[in-house]
Amino acid sequence: MPPEPTAVGRLHLVANLSTSLEAIEQAVAGGVDTVHLRDHAARAGDLLERGRLLRERLGRRARLIVNDRLDVALALGADGVQLGRRSLPVAEARRLAGALPIGASVHSLAEARAAVGADWLLLGTVFPSASHPGAATIGAEGVRQVAAADLGPIVAIGGVTAENAPSVLRAGAHGVAVISAVLAAPSPRDAARRLHEAVLGAQAEGGQVG
Repeated sequence: MPPEPTAVGRLHLVANLSTSLEAIEQAVAGGVDTVHLRDHAARAGDLLERGRLLRERLGRRARLIVNDRLDVALALGADGVQLGRRSLPVAEARRLAGALPIGASVHSLAEARAAVGADWLLLGTVFPSASHPGAATIGAEGVRQVAAADLGPIVAIGGVTAENAPSVLRAGAHGVAVISAVLAAPSPRDAARRLHEAVLGAQAEGGQVG
């Protein structure tokens, strides 16, 4: 059974090994409630070390999710693992992970339907994104189509900003995930705060609340 959507988090930040710990701390202070550690080129030991540093610095102020590497997530005692195309299938990961929450990265309704057993769906690319230049985008309407299938909480990713976040929340997303919208800002704390306020505002207006 999927967890209560409130356990998934509404404002996710994706960071890698080169991301400043100070910037991540600022983002959490501004309202980020979930931090993803994602670095496809990193060694397991380096991910584990960075994860331990993040846990030490953040405590329990934010959930810590390890992307792709179930082994690292389990060794770290992370709050979840995010599986993508490089990762184990959800069903196999579930067999190994026990009660560890599992997210699945998907890009379409078909992929979302195939991610049976995931506790949440990281759905994108929603809008044009600096981290995935040239990638096909699904827009808010793509979010709406997946949300209508009622496959679990959706976290929308890809080009999300404080200005367009309300549109994906109104389309049915539970939350949003960002990279450059916070980490490329002069003040990650202020950028996260603006996004957090946009998410709360969309909820108050009757957007998706899980």
